[in-house]
Amino acid sequence: MPESGHACLGCGACCFSKLANYVRVNGADHARLGLDVDTLTHFDENRCYMNMLDEHCAALVVDVETRQFVCSVYARRPDTCRDLERESAACRGELHQKSERPLLLLTSLLARR
Repeated sequence: MPESGHACLGCGACCFSKLANYVRVNGADHARLGLDVDTLTHFDENRCYMNMLDEHCAALVVDVETRQFVCSVYARRPDTCRDLERESAACRGELHQKSERPLLLLTSLLARR
């Protein structure tokens, strides 16, 4: 279930990538994802990654009404995601490089309505 009140809800930039193997999933992450693991992950040889959908993590849910970006597995997210600290230099780098991607997706979703 998505967590509400998270400061990243208006951004989501770190969840976007054009790479199919963007978010690595380790063994503990795989177990933590529980019943969602088969839907949300794939293996490339012996390494596991989160699935990407329309160039964003498959766990990312866009709430068009509130214009928020919510991780559907936030409490169970992979360590790679946990390690990216809010407002850190790495976070600001993600935002700097990808700030238009969440907005483009939101615009596209709004146009489909």
